[in-house]
Amino acid sequence: MGVSLGGAEADDDDFAESHEINVTPFIDVILVLLIIFMVAAPLSTVDLPVDLPTSSAAPQKKPEKPTYVSIKSDLAIAIGETLVKRVDLVRDLDASMPEGKDRRILLRADRAVPYGEMMDVLEILRAGGYAKVALVALESNPSAGAPAAKVERTP
Repeated sequence: MGVSLGGAEADDDDFAESHEINVTPFIDVILVLLIIFMVAAPLSTVDLPVDLPTSSAAPQKKPEKPTYVSIKSDLAIAIGETLVKRVDLVRDLDASMPEGKDRRILLRADRAVPYGEMMDVLEILRAGGYAKVALVALESNPSAGAPAAKVERTP
């Protein structure tokens, strides 16, 4: 609610009301929210470049806060976007997952990674107590045969 402090009615003790809406605070709040979402959105995705193979399996529900283990084409291993040594994989997963080893891990492997190397990482995870491992692939369109979108697939 605004008031006018001058003009023809300056002799009265009552102030005249202004019936205009002040949208400046609303715009300020919207801009702050926009900045928050612009900063938070890139943090919620994994930006490690991996050329995933395609799959025509039905998509499974993605966990709320997925834990990604990625194998890049040069056989480097990463948890999320942090590169780790192969021998430290289980120790670093234990440190990053306080809720325990029963949580599902999403394994992303580049299409150039040999099958044996991927199986070695799966064996390291199994030996470390991580039995719930899902493989991530690109969704393929059965009619076109080309990848349509990035979707997680679990066996």
